[in-house]
Amino acid sequence: MIPRWLYAPAAVGAAFLLLPLAAIVARVEWSEFFTLITSEASKDALWLSLRTSAMATLLCLLFGTPMAVVLARTSFPGQGVLRSLVLLPLVLPPVVGGVALLYTFGRRGLLGHELEVLGIQVAFSTTAVVLAQTFVAMPFLVVSLEGSLRTAGQRYEVVAASLGAAPTTVFRRITLPLVLPGLVSGSVLAFARALGEFGATITFAGSLQGVTRTLPLEIYQLRETDVDAAVALSLVLVVVAVLVIGFAGRQGRSLG
Repeated sequence: MIPRWLYAPAAVGAAFLLLPLAAIVARVEWSEFFTLITSEASKDALWLSLRTSAMATLLCLLFGTPMAVVLARTSFPGQGVLRSLVLLPLVLPPVVGGVALLYTFGRRGLLGHELEVLGIQVAFSTTAVVLAQTFVAMPFLVVSLEGSLRTAGQRYEVVAASLGAAPTTVFRRITLPLVLPGLVSGSVLAFARALGEFGATITFAGSLQGVTRTLPLEIYQLRETDVDAAVALSLVLVVVAVLVIGFAGRQGRSLG
């Protein structure tokens, strides 16, 4: 049982979140919907967004999973400071992240100059899109997975280690299966955040059709020139996000 008075603010909160989505649906020109979303630029933007978001999610898994395990299972001086810095992209304006990436990997950046000498140009390329999405999305996976690791505890891992299992075996056979629902949820959150990324992408990667112009950037550009197309693509992005989140919830429940 919960207090009845909670229903009123809960309903207001739900309406605040759902009414803008309903407004998008009401504004769509349904007679031209498929024409608007199947233009060459729209298809390029959608395909680029899905492809780069998937690559960014893989990078988040590759580097964020070990980071979460280290933060959850070890203790060392400065750990709190490190955790705060790792989670900083959660609260930074994305455009600030884009500026930071530009001065790291740009032509005159901290690492970009050396990469330029080797003939590798990162800024304003598809690689830059992936890096921008990874930068803003990785903290979501780290937060989700670290929380799952702390909730699960270490008792099974300790038992396995006491029976002679090597650390890598414990990690592979005990730790990962134990926190798999959290890993799936974190991965989907990272993918959804990467899919909707705008500020860091336009600052670090620019907006070149078929190369760096993701769906959010295409929507922003169309907002000034073709409002109907912008609204239609916004609905597409909402539908994709809902499908991703719904899939994550179903997988999390089945794995849990």
